[in-house]
Amino acid sequence: MAPELLPGENILSYDVTSPLDTDYYAAFADVGGADREQWSRAREVGERLAPRMAEAWDRAEYPLEVLGILGEADLFVDGIEHPRLTTMSPLAAGLVNMELSRADGSLGTVVAVQGGLALRTLALFGSPEQQERWLEPIARGEVPGAFALTEPDHGSDSTSLETAARFDPETDEWVLRGAKKWIGNGASGGVTFVWARVDREGDPDHGQVRCFLVEQSTPGYVGTVITGKLSLRGIHQAHIRLEDVRVPASAVLPGAHSFKDTSTVLFATRSGVAWSALGHATACYEAALSYATQRVQFGKPLARFQMVQERLTRMLSQLTAMQLYCRRLAELEKAGALRPTQASLAKYHNTRTARDIARTARDLLGGNGILLENRVMQHLADIEAIHTYEGTESVQALIIGRDITGVGAFV
Repeated sequence: MAPELLPGENILSYDVTSPLDTDYYAAFADVGGADREQWSRAREVGERLAPRMAEAWDRAEYPLEVLGILGEADLFVDGIEHPRLTTMSPLAAGLVNMELSRADGSLGTVVAVQGGLALRTLALFGSPEQQERWLEPIARGEVPGAFALTEPDHGSDSTSLETAARFDPETDEWVLRGAKKWIGNGASGGVTFVWARVDREGDPDHGQVRCFLVEQSTPGYVGTVITGKLSLRGIHQAHIRLEDVRVPASAVLPGAHSFKDTSTVLFATRSGVAWSALGHATACYEAALSYATQRVQFGKPLARFQMVQERLTRMLSQLTAMQLYCRRLAELEKAGALRPTQASLAKYHNTRTARDIARTARDLLGGNGILLENRVMQHLADIEAIHTYEGTESVQALIIGRDITGVGAFV
């Protein structure tokens, strides 16, 4: 039974989390067939899991059961082309990423890590035997998958990674030694795709970066959950220590021989970050619009104030630009014409713009903007993570700047 309303509390709560399907330029109005079905499935799953993820975010817990739910819905395939995986177009992959991020940022990141990074690495570079054993369990969410590239000392300059892979001819094993940080699923009891520099004189790959499939139960693998995060609190990232971890020769992914192969994976996920930012921004704009029509101040809804309408219009213009960036990304990718720098520009624009939309939405909601139940503050915090990962704003600017000027300015 609802409590009796007292003077001064005519509205106990506001409905600001229901989707409004904002699409002012009809950028997605023509989406149909399998693309629409996969998008709708992502919405259903996202809406169903959102309350659980909100609770997990508040407690900084990672509910691993969501992996199986997402896997059962076949939402990890992320547009990866492989005969063992369901076909998902670049547009559908983007819309799934957008929709799950709109529901909950940690949920979107679960898909980005499990599907976009781990599953893609295995599908692109794994041996037939590795794929036979691990591809479908990872796609179904039965086994958590991690992608270990970033190190405590090497984030933006990940090409300088120091984790070493030394071959022991007496045992026919590789010995991995080094540290990794910010690794999603890295302490979740599954498998980790570890990128390490080959230290083996005479090997054609000596000094190059290769990828190794490491079961997290392997002796010497120590994954510790990073605590104290204020962003993406519903998924755990790990600090990993590889203390002379021994893996068989069969653990090497035969298709990965250099950092260029690593970049192939990162290039694909960079587009996903642009879509994820769109999902966050959509949630924030729609929360602000809903709140403006429900919240009454000075005897009338906020929506009747000129300043509020100006803010909503500015947010809509920004959101629409983000949508058009993403739709064009999908078209270029489908045509095989998407360049890495174009993905960088979309990531650069959309994460910056999502930050601005989220700040405006939080301000428009006033004091209610800091309540987790209204989600805006959670999205605002989560955007800070996606603004950084898969390449910081500064790195993206240098990548794009080199492309348009012909001059590198990294050092």
